[in-house]
Amino acid sequence: MTTSIAQDVRFIQRPEGRIAYTVQGTGPLVVAVPGMGDLRSTFRDLVAPLVSAGYRVAVMDLRGHGDSDTTFRIHGDVVTGQDLIALIDELGGPAVVLGNSMGGGAAAWAAAERPDAVAGLVLYGGFLRNPKASAFTAASLHGLYRLLFVKPWGAAFWASYYKGLNKGTKAPWLDEHAAAIRANLKEPGRMRSFRQLTIQLTHAPVEARLPEVHAPMLAFVGDQDPDFKDPEAERQWIASLGAETVLVPASGHYTQAQRPDITVPGTVAFIDKLRRAGAEATGARETGAVATGTAANGTTGGTSVLQAWTSRA
Repeated sequence: MTTSIAQDVRFIQRPEGRIAYTVQGTGPLVVAVPGMGDLRSTFRDLVAPLVSAGYRVAVMDLRGHGDSDTTFRIHGDVVTGQDLIALIDELGGPAVVLGNSMGGGAAAWAAAERPDAVAGLVLYGGFLRNPKASAFTAASLHGLYRLLFVKPWGAAFWASYYKGLNKGTKAPWLDEHAAAIRANLKEPGRMRSFRQLTIQLTHAPVEARLPEVHAPMLAFVGDQDPDFKDPEAERQWIASLGAETVLVPASGHYTQAQRPDITVPGTVAFIDKLRRAGAEATGARETGAVATGTAANGTTGGTSVLQAWTSRA
């Protein structure tokens, strides 16, 4: 089954299997990471505008999702971040990374683990910490996942739940996308992989590394995102980390798909700004001036990474 945005699906070998990805365009590298139970095509509205703006855009599948192998035994933010770093290195980084949901958490972890590989971050409903819940609640949910995400009802249940996370404005292709997710989960081994991810997933390793994230960051938070008890409070917390933030009206968890009228131009403008900053720093160095560029989170350590990223054009 083909779930790609482009037809040319490629693979990068990892210790337990292969990660699928597509890549289009030329210019500085941008890599997009979807969330749990999703497909690469969730970024369909972003790829063409970014390619037209002069970027090389890669979109990967999570372990066990889309066209990636189902042989992986370990899942979650950390290993997804490791897969992301491997893909950036494979394609010739650094890269600006786009992440939705847990993909945003994995991107932030990667930025802390390999600051030289991540020139910037754009998050769409990104999970940077666990929702507040008791140990009993967390254990109960894991038990529920073992019951829900099995054949024959697991694929249909998740596809329906996925649609429910799209509170507010709906993408015109949401029904088609949910049907593709359902069909993908029915393929051999995929429901098992998805169930393993739901049980293993924790964002605690991401939150612990946030003080080490110095890449410029833009975060979109849907004002109706059901995954956040208080979306505005979550936006404010992310802003306190030094990120630029946007509370997206009439949107749930998938702001990149639900409100492309806001997230697409916002994403392109942010990445263009990073590109100008990198070019200006390079120009200053070549003329003998001192580069004093400051990253969006108030640090100066990202200037050399932006220069390296811009030079990949």
